[in-house]
Amino acid sequence: MPVPNGNASPKISVVVPVYKVQGYLRACLDSILEQSFTDFEIVAVNDYSPDSCGRILDEYAQIDSRVVPVHFTENQGIGKARDAGALKSRGEYILFLDSDDTLGEGALQAIAERLEDTDNPDILLLNHVRTYWNNRVQASAAGEMLSAAGTDVFTALERPEYLNMFAVVWNRAYRRDFYVGNGFTFTDGIYEDALMVYKTMLTADRIAALDHVCVEYRQRRQGNSMRTPGRKHFGIFEQYARLFTFLDERPHLEPVRALLFERMASHFLFTLAREDRIVPQDRAPFFKLAAEQYKRFKPKNFTVPEGTMGVKFDLLARGSYSAYAAMTIASSTRQKAIKRVTKAKTKLGKTAYNRLYRLHKRRPIDENLAVYAAYWNRGVACSPAAIYYKAKELAPNIHGVWVVRRGDEENIPAGVDYVVANSPRYWEVMARAKYLINNVNFPNEFVKRPGQIHLQTHHGTPLKQMGIDQQRFPAAAKNMSFGKMLERADRWDLSLTSNQHSTEIWERVYPCAFEAIEYGYPRNDVYFRSTAEDVQRVRAELGIAEGKTAILYCPTVRDYQTGYVPRIDLERFCRELGPDHVVLVRTHYFYGADPQLQALQERGLIKDVSTYPVVEDLCLAADALITDYSSIMFDYACLDRPIITYADDWEVYSRARGVYFDILSGNPGETPGASATSEDELIEVFRSGAWNGERAAELRAAFRERFVQFDDGNAAERVVRRLYLDQKPEPAVVPLNERTPAPAPNGDIVRAHIVAQRSGEQHGLIDA
Repeated sequence: MPVPNGNASPKISVVVPVYKVQGYLRACLDSILEQSFTDFEIVAVNDYSPDSCGRILDEYAQIDSRVVPVHFTENQGIGKARDAGALKSRGEYILFLDSDDTLGEGALQAIAERLEDTDNPDILLLNHVRTYWNNRVQASAAGEMLSAAGTDVFTALERPEYLNMFAVVWNRAYRRDFYVGNGFTFTDGIYEDALMVYKTMLTADRIAALDHVCVEYRQRRQGNSMRTPGRKHFGIFEQYARLFTFLDERPHLEPVRALLFERMASHFLFTLAREDRIVPQDRAPFFKLAAEQYKRFKPKNFTVPEGTMGVKFDLLARGSYSAYAAMTIASSTRQKAIKRVTKAKTKLGKTAYNRLYRLHKRRPIDENLAVYAAYWNRGVACSPAAIYYKAKELAPNIHGVWVVRRGDEENIPAGVDYVVANSPRYWEVMARAKYLINNVNFPNEFVKRPGQIHLQTHHGTPLKQMGIDQQRFPAAAKNMSFGKMLERADRWDLSLTSNQHSTEIWERVYPCAFEAIEYGYPRNDVYFRSTAEDVQRVRAELGIAEGKTAILYCPTVRDYQTGYVPRIDLERFCRELGPDHVVLVRTHYFYGADPQLQALQERGLIKDVSTYPVVEDLCLAADALITDYSSIMFDYACLDRPIITYADDWEVYSRARGVYFDILSGNPGETPGASATSEDELIEVFRSGAWNGERAAELRAAFRERFVQFDDGNAAERVVRRLYLDQKPEPAVVPLNERTPAPAPNGDIVRAHIVAQRSGEQHGLIDA
């Protein structure tokens, strides 16, 4: 933690307004805190955000004294949040940064140096880049102009071309005495940036420029308020009216009136052309108001620009919306129609049942029909299964149908209705079901109808990088179309999570318009509802002798390898553990049967449970879990039993696949228990008793606090009440210290290890 600087004011105050950005906020704060220049503070204003932004700010404030959180008790808008941050700030300079954007590397150092070189101007103009979800980076149009300024200091009247810069407040730093001393405050509504930018630029006596890329302006695919259509965009007229009132009161600014008028008219036309801002029924009234304001503020002897833009200016001057529509909208409509037809042909032309599917889509949606799928149609499993069975109990009017692969029909439990993927009835239920529940995505050719509700349950907590984050890792990104992936995620209405970590990750890596519901994973309910008898029943089914310590080994798939590659000499490992232990081996479902595992099982050394249908039962039966990077560790943590991390290829895996935290760090909340990076270390973990010792228990407790956040045995009920019954999601999440997981098969062994280790008597494996 940086040492507080007492009463001394920092050089820079970074003011961050915060609202509904929980998936991006950490990246924003980290980009500031990781700057090489350290003489700053972050004044982060939580504008009564309904998500976990406030909690994240408080978390960072506890870690770093330079983070100063301000919490509003009601939502007031970004302008008021910026005003509060500016007044709270103590820095010599104020830098506004939106909470879904990030600072570029070395930004604060470059700013501080340029401020010194230019003798602390009123405003320092900054360069930026636009960053896109597909990792595309677009330079700003102002780069050359900023570079040309060098260390010159000027006014806007002296160099009016700098008024053409992107009119936002975050691409400039303000001297606090200038900003606060002049009483600058933001007006209500959107487009408040433009008014603030022009007023401050025209008031400043000393302006300087910096061509260093200081801000990485995130182009959010979804969720940006400026890209949400509605009447709020009509507020642009009031903001520019205020600007021209400001100009009227200052006759000496007449030389820039024509430039600002052209900026205003261009801004009107830009906004009108954006479908994500002005909906079709609002275009004519928007154009009318734009034309009225054009006539009202047009300077004498104004010269209309050349080209297409000049034609549009003339149409504004004439107030002719019909001519404008004929010029622009018809062409746009034709292009979109072509795209829609092409897209429809691509989606439907690949299925033999395209005509049947289109026919069923004309029929009414069945309000009592739900379609379930899991693991690419591998059967009745995971959270969709838990929801299905709970719905039969609480919402019996909902008829559930499962999608399965051809050839797997015999594995469907008795009494469960199902359809084979791509069969005629499959297209019927997909077209008519009100509810769609899956732990992965439905195929590309499925077209979600208005009125259908898609619940994405996911199938694990992310340790490895997911979604668009995978673009940076070739092993994960091979043969993947991220555009198609996001089109599939666009169909989600609800995204189910079991902890705040997952909520934040899913929101950022799938930048779509779904709603996160933090109810826990229904598949984990069994860990809190099973009894000792249930545990013993499963162990008996698996053939685990009474008193034996069962170790479940679950390695995950490697993107950089083909096929299953054993990472442990299981014969040696079993020999070292001794006869009182039994090892259950479960390979990833992407792999087929492994001859080596079958041979070891035939010799009685292991139990190959790779095809065992219910992984939750395997977890109930096991006294401990060995895994590497599999999300099963987060589920197994519900049971509060030992978790051993065996990661012999950590360096390769983390570089090839990407991870969100270092599971080998030994830090509470990151490492779930004992760990090993070699076979010898793994054997020693068990020999020494570290696998279930006191340190492992402490790490497990911190891991559970972070990741077993909403899992309490009631997740399925909360989902069913929200999804099918339109009720408040109840019961409320039970506090972690009040939850009772299923009893361990050999709980006395774990306790004996801990007691013996505390007394210094533990020097080897304890007999079962």
